[in-house]
Amino acid sequence: MEGRVRIGGSRNFTLKCAVMIYTDTSTAFATLHEVRVDGEGSAYLAPGRSLTTAFLRRLSQGLGTAAPTEVLPECVLMRTPDRIVWWASAQSRVMFFGGQEKDARDLNGHLYPHPPLVFKVDGRELFVRALAENARPGAETQLKTAPYWNTDSRGSVCAGTMRIPDQMAANSLSAWEDAYFGSEFTHPSGAVRLTKHRRGFVGLWKSLKDKGGTFPTGMLTDAKETLFEFIESDKEF
Repeated sequence: MEGRVRIGGSRNFTLKCAVMIYTDTSTAFATLHEVRVDGEGSAYLAPGRSLTTAFLRRLSQGLGTAAPTEVLPECVLMRTPDRIVWWASAQSRVMFFGGQEKDARDLNGHLYPHPPLVFKVDGRELFVRALAENARPGAETQLKTAPYWNTDSRGSVCAGTMRIPDQMAANSLSAWEDAYFGSEFTHPSGAVRLTKHRRGFVGLWKSLKDKGGTFPTGMLTDAKETLFEFIESDKEF
């Protein structure tokens, strides 16, 4: 039995086996069945056998989800084949502003103190949250909203002028951070309160322009989720 799939070009695939998943209200298991063809050319499933971890590893490699062997730096909080989460300590960074608002453009290219941040790359999408304390967060740490334009209520970043790195790996974390802060912050992204500052987003960054010291974390708003919930959010089955 053959199937045809278009994957950037024409290739012929032969159906070799099928996985059958059985579930009840609390557990699940799966069996692997070889596909055979009878004398009349009709396909049927052979008796099943239990799945092995070796088969699942080969399957994940074939699907392009095998994780490379890496030595993870201490900043990494979680790593799977398609997702990586890390935190960055409070530090000063240059920011770039664009868009139509003159007051924001006047802030362009200056140095600002920033709060500690949590970054998540899921596939090719970047998410950002902030932290109230400059310390490695735990699973139950309550996160804050990242105080930046182009970032919505879920922490999802509108790429805009951002040059997305080619890799999602432990050695590319600084490249993702540089890409985020190297792009222009141009607009609010959705209905999200980015800061408690009485003059809003522009007022916050105007007050921090070329200032030393640390970011006033009391100006951060509550993201209403823990680190664990942030890691799990938008996760596909």
